[in-house]
Amino acid sequence: MDQKVRQFEVCTQDGSVDRHGNPAIRANTGKWLTAILILVNQGLATLAFFGVGVNLVLFLTRVMGQDNAEAANNVSKWTGTVYIFSLLGAFLSDSYWGRYKTCAIFQASFVAGLMMLSLSTGALLLEPSGCGVEDSPCKPHSTFKTVLFYLSVYLIALGYGGYQPNIATFGADQFDAEDSVEGHSKIAFFSYFYLALNLGSLFSNTVLGYFEDQGEWPLGFWASAGSAFAGLVLFLIGTPKYRHFTPRESPWSRFCQVLVAATRKAKIDVHHEELNLYDSETQYTGDKKILHTKGFRFLDRAAIVTPDDEAEKVESGSKYDPWRLCSVTQVEEVKCVLRLLPIWLCTILYSVVFTQMASLFVVQGAAMKTNIKNFRIPASSMSSFDILSVAFFIFAYRRFLDPLFARLNKTERNKGLTELQRMGIGLVIAIMAMISAGIVEIHRLKNKEPESATSISSSSTLSIFWQVPQYMLIGASEVFMYVGQLEFFNSQAPTGLKSFASALCMASISLGNYVSSLLVSIVMKISTTDDVPGWIPENLNKGHLERFYFLLAGLTAADFVVYLICAKWYKYIKSEASFSESVTEEEEV
Repeated sequence: MDQKVRQFEVCTQDGSVDRHGNPAIRANTGKWLTAILILVNQGLATLAFFGVGVNLVLFLTRVMGQDNAEAANNVSKWTGTVYIFSLLGAFLSDSYWGRYKTCAIFQASFVAGLMMLSLSTGALLLEPSGCGVEDSPCKPHSTFKTVLFYLSVYLIALGYGGYQPNIATFGADQFDAEDSVEGHSKIAFFSYFYLALNLGSLFSNTVLGYFEDQGEWPLGFWASAGSAFAGLVLFLIGTPKYRHFTPRESPWSRFCQVLVAATRKAKIDVHHEELNLYDSETQYTGDKKILHTKGFRFLDRAAIVTPDDEAEKVESGSKYDPWRLCSVTQVEEVKCVLRLLPIWLCTILYSVVFTQMASLFVVQGAAMKTNIKNFRIPASSMSSFDILSVAFFIFAYRRFLDPLFARLNKTERNKGLTELQRMGIGLVIAIMAMISAGIVEIHRLKNKEPESATSISSSSTLSIFWQVPQYMLIGASEVFMYVGQLEFFNSQAPTGLKSFASALCMASISLGNYVSSLLVSIVMKISTTDDVPGWIPENLNKGHLERFYFLLAGLTAADFVVYLICAKWYKYIKSEASFSESVTEEEEV
């Protein structure tokens, strides 16, 4: 008994294992030692990815000879593919490889793609020498060179996309949620993870973006490749210390089993209180049984034990057919996914607001006064204020706001804002950001430059620094929305679908891009007439961009109302004590 108690004390209680498959020793594995390696790895990988992505549209026009529309379309396809590959990485991780192996394999693919791009750019694509700048585009390329280029960038998309949803979850795996101290660190990890992501993109958007804009493409790409390689080395260094969760049966099979079993028993009445529900006694160490809930009652049929199930069990030996009878926990896992979907759908419109920072905010800034004496401020570099805002609000929330909310919360002791509350605050701040952008546009139009006889001006004498508040507000909203979303999906997703939950966060950004493009197209089609060029014309001084911003503010406000209803309806997972905890309690008795 004493030996079992000592083993329980020195090992993690959440079922994590070391690289040999043995229960992870708390003192020798995980915690901030490995988490910091993962955070630095994330920062370096993000730097490498955005070192390619931030100016890819310029590379396509200046080096590959594409026009603006074709280049923008290809960048959209490439970005969308990244998020598709994130779902692939999540599937392989949750079902077969586990998070560590998935991260290592996709990071190696990421490095290979970057090195291929760097080599091909310097040796083959920059012809004649000195081309690739605004005034000196490169000559047309052969089919072989074009195929090699696309193979490189899509290998980068595969590597980064497959790696990204797993690394956040793998970092959280380094902390034992069953331990009070480590559980708090696990929650904090997501904030620092998002901060590392933003700091990596800050360097890409400023330093690397500047050199690439000047035609130093090989320098920018080799810097990205070196950063990704350094990140991979750091990740592998931590191998002996990492904590792992071994993938068991495919979570998708478990999901489908519930649907099939419930369909087979469609005629059973589930509305009476006395139900003979099956709760499997087979339990992996660290797993928790999820308590039965009354929502989605039609799925409860999958867990009802019928005489046919008993007969099949006798015939087969000692096991029920999993495609006819599922445990309560298995059914509740499916319910968890169904409850998450409405919350996830409400985050898509927020992503529409977020994507304006890389599109219409840049267009608006380019039509403002961007010069300070002889120095010209690139409109895209204003996103640095968003990154600085993210860093500030992450620090402020963790150090000041969270403890303050915890003291003010009278219902739950030592509990700050819930993830759902924080996501709601993020939506409210996003509304404020759109209103701020609309007000700036009104003032920009009031200070627009007059058209001359020889040129048509689309600029304004209003300084680009008037955009700082809207970028700062977007950064603040990210801290509440995206960090809260990462924590929420990680804590509420079933054990076997943690990586898939992280991939959903990335997918909401991707869908936000598509919805934004669709919304712009609809607005332009409706607002454009023979005499009116529409709200967002090429010459912004003849349009009404502020109306589009206010439209987004209104749509986000409506989305916030729907979100409140969904958040009120949502039921958090309620679990029994973990298997390891149950063993300890029995020993104490």
